[in-house]
Amino acid sequence: MDLGLIGVDWEQRIDFERLRRERLQKAQAALAASDADVLFVFRTEDARYLTGYRHHLGPTPLLGNATVVLTADREPLLFTMDYEHCRLRMPWLSESSIQPRANFREEVGIRKWAETLRGLLGDLNGKRIGVDLWSPTVERHVRAVFPQSEFVDGYTILMEAKIIKTSDEIACLKIANSVTEAGMDAALSLLRPGVRECEVLAAAWQRMTAMGSEWTQCSNIVCSGPYTAPYRRFTSDRLIRSGDLVIIDIGGCFNGYWGDLTRTWVCGDIRPTPAQIDLHQHCYDALWGACAAGRVGNTTADVFAAADPYVLDSLGHGSGMAPWEPPYFSPHSIEDPMPLREGMQFNLEPYAGQPGVGGIRLENNLVVTDSEPDIYTTYPFDERLVKTLHPLDSSTGRTRPGS
Repeated sequence: MDLGLIGVDWEQRIDFERLRRERLQKAQAALAASDADVLFVFRTEDARYLTGYRHHLGPTPLLGNATVVLTADREPLLFTMDYEHCRLRMPWLSESSIQPRANFREEVGIRKWAETLRGLLGDLNGKRIGVDLWSPTVERHVRAVFPQSEFVDGYTILMEAKIIKTSDEIACLKIANSVTEAGMDAALSLLRPGVRECEVLAAAWQRMTAMGSEWTQCSNIVCSGPYTAPYRRFTSDRLIRSGDLVIIDIGGCFNGYWGDLTRTWVCGDIRPTPAQIDLHQHCYDALWGACAAGRVGNTTADVFAAADPYVLDSLGHGSGMAPWEPPYFSPHSIEDPMPLREGMQFNLEPYAGQPGVGGIRLENNLVVTDSEPDIYTTYPFDERLVKTLHPLDSSTGRTRPGS
């Protein structure tokens, strides 16, 4: 889907009502198929997944600020500090399903929330309760109110629902990636000798925010020169110099869904060194080899092997309403491979680095289909660093006169 960002009446774009409905249906089906009877969901991004409630996206978890209780056969219960706002503006949930916040900042608040929930759902004696995230203090108080219940891992249940994306989710992911590519272009336009890393990041962040990005995938990374090898995963005030390799790793957010894009550039109007070119080619080939392996019939281990050894601790991850979701691609994938299924989405980001030369990181996003992988990242690479063009790369090689 490569359409506009706003709703219109003259073509079918994202159907947000369907998006909410299908997410909830997937989650309730996963719960019904599990050995749990109810889910206590404390992750704010998953509260949005289940109800459409938008809350703070970061930078820290806020237990209790957006809490959802899910059963397989009834409307979810949303507990939020913004319950008056939600009752006014979220008509797809009944008023009784939107409750005041679970105040987990104080221990008495935890106990009162659990007691309120017992009044709404009963004592849950003999029931299995899935929990996605909690602290020892939260656990102690919740167990005290539901002493005859068994508590199990609820995060894996919800991840089973989230790992296969709907058509509307894929559309959101692709728009988020388009916003991210616009941020990359703004960053690249500013990149020149004598500019600080933080100035380059500011250009990307400003552009993405101006396009409606709700937040950023992480603090975002502009990393240059010696900090590219070993790789430093944050942005500083370093002055970027001519000939430096510069890694830009950014991600915008559209409607709760995340883009994630990484490219490496040579700063300035200068030829890269042969060693820089070799590193980039290794990483470039690893990226496209891994992308090509992203198809039904392969596993996460096959994708990892296609890029190995040009990886750090991880080759990549899925994304959705959290920037990091299953499937995962790490050395552990070899021991516990996950079969790839149609509708899975993930971001692949190999790395090649050598201290004294520099480091290269590159990243594409794709969706597994019933045939070829849908590689929806279109932003080109630094052509000065590409010796041999991969047949799946349709954008690089067309941006410079005479190419």
